Formats: sequence, structure tokens, C-alpha cells
Amino acid sequence: MSLQPETFKSLVKVAAEQVIASAPELTSLDQAIGDGDHGINMKRGFEAVLGKLDAISTQPLDEALKMIGKTLVMTVGGASGPLYGSFFLAAGEALSHDRHLPDDLADVFGSGVNAVSARGRSQAGEKTMLDVLVPVLETLRASAGQPDLIGRVRATAAEAVERTAPMQATKGRASFLGPRSVGHIDPGARSSCVLVHAVCASLEGQQ
Repeated sequence: MSLQPETFKSLVKVAAEQVIASAPELTSLDQAIGDGDHGINMKRGFEAVLGKLDAISTQPLDEALKMIGKTLVMTVGGASGPLYGSFFLAAGEALSHDRHLPDDLADVFGSGVNAVSARGRSQAGEKTMLDVLVPVLETLRASAGQPDLIGRVRATAAEAVERTAPMQATKGRASFLGPRSVGHIDPGARSSCVLVHAVCASLEGQQ
């Protein structure tokens, strides 16, 4: 699973296109428990990433991830922009400090997850994107080197996003609903799942 420049470019393209295609679903989920703008915001941000893809893909991997992060911070808006931006900025920073892909994937991903947690002052179990990102990180650590790692990550993300439905939100706009937030999938968790699944699909296509 080496990450060559063309592989990375294809991966980003697939992930961005999948987020854009998922905008109506994300909007619907966010209308139930949030501001209703998550799909629109994510679509705008990843359209901006696609617009810069040629420039992004010519950068070293650490700088490419930081460029994605900065683009998302500037264009996504709402709470999601700083959170997703922080993930990519921190992952890029980790690669700048003697980390390499794919060998250090769990550490690099973990840096991004920690940045999201710090930025949002949240942790897994509060009905946020971390309820997908943290289980995925745990799978990356537990299954490193396994031939079916991609399949395990995909399954983890799919199961994790469904587990947000019975949770009561304690962070973000959804927390204002209290018990009424129960029964709805968290839109941030869903967009995280969309990204994880897109990356998995892209990497499988490169094998």
C-alpha cells in the first residue's frame, strides 16, 4: 500500500467526489439535529480541494495534507471546517516529523484524531465525528500489517456511524436538543464514514 503521488491524487479525488455526492444525505441528517448546512458546507470545501488538486498533488505528502487542511478551514465554514481542517493539518505535521506512510499510518491518523478532539473539546461517546474516527484509529492500531486491514477499517466505520443513532448528543448544536437528538445518525460521523470508505475504495483500486 505504497502512496505514490498519482495514488495520492486519485485518493483525494475519489474522497472529494464522494463527499460532494453525499451532500444531500448529509444535509438531511443535519436538518434533523443541526443547522442543516453540513452537506452544503462539506460540498463547498471539497469542491475547493478539487479545484486545487493539481497544485496539492505536486507537493510533498506532508505539505499536501496541510494544504488540504488549510483549504477546508477557509472554505467549509461552520464547526466542521476547523475540525476537518485540524485533522489534515495535524496529519501533515506528523509526517513532517519523521513519520512515513504506510508504516506510520496509525500514528499519523492518530495525530489528526487528537487534533479534532482538542479543537472540539470532545471525545468519543458524545455523538460527533470522533465516534467514527476513534474506532477507525483503534482498528488501524490493532490490525496493522493484516492483509484485510482495509476491509476491517471499512466495516469499523460503517458500524461506528450506526452506533451514533442511539446516542444523546452532548456537543455542538445537536446537544441543544437533549433527548430529542437520540434516534438520529450524527452528520459529522456520517461524513467521516464517507471519507473513510472513499479512501478504502481508492486504495483497494490501486492494489
